[in-house]
Amino acid sequence: QVTLVESGGGLVQAGGSLRLSCAASETIFNIPMGWYRQAPGKQRELVAAISSGGSTNYADSVKGRFTISRGNAKNTVYLQMNSLEPEDTAVYYCNAIRLGKDYWGKGTLVTVSS
Repeated sequence: QVTLVESGGGLVQAGGSLRLSCAASETIFNIPMGWYRQAPGKQRELVAAISSGGSTNYADSVKGRFTISRGNAKNTVYLQMNSLEPEDTAVYYCNAIRLGKDYWGKGTLVTVSS
């Protein structure tokens, strides 16, 4: 069982930046991780992912603005979000895949004002 806790959300003006953190209850350095988001009235969507080998991929809407990375502590993953837009407003969730099972945090709210 992996417990994930997101933090770092908040209210920011368009053009601003936030860094989200995902802290896991155990080492996650070698398992696939991802950040998803769900805006009001919309389905949850993948924002960014990092493989066990360190490869990353991003949704087209955030390429060049968001960066996913693993922390030096082997139980943390970050999402650096720059040039935020009102369309980025959503609840952001951390995801881990371990032994074929998905684990989710409870989410952190990001609100971008215009």
